[in-house]
Amino acid sequence: MTIFSKIVAGEIPAYKVAETNDFLAFLDISPLAEGHVLVIPKMEVDYIFDLDDEIYTGLQIFAKIIATAIKKTIPCIKVGVAVIGLEVPHAHIHLIPMNKVSDMDFSRPKLSFTPEQLQATLEKIKAGLHQE
Repeated sequence: MTIFSKIVAGEIPAYKVAETNDFLAFLDISPLAEGHVLVIPKMEVDYIFDLDDEIYTGLQIFAKIIATAIKKTIPCIKVGVAVIGLEVPHAHIHLIPMNKVSDMDFSRPKLSFTPEQLQATLEKIKAGLHQE
């Protein structure tokens, strides 16, 4: 069972941005930028392209909804999308607020935020889900 499956099961706490029956979005606790969100299918599948078409397209649509909320609430030019898939064997999409290409550089040091800062970011993004 992956760390993401443990988050889905409620065994590990997470800063959950949004959740459906099939998908979960939560803050990356070692982010590249404030508002870095991971979007996952609840079903544990290692490689994103092994997902069946319905789950794959649903995941992309769910990611678009979350990215739209991030863009509304976190100062950035765009929300970058990355699928690396090597660090956790559970398909996931990184949504990263970015102002320059280097904001998507996974080799640079990760940021560290306090629980209070993460909670504040979470609340901002969640509020953006309900804006039109």
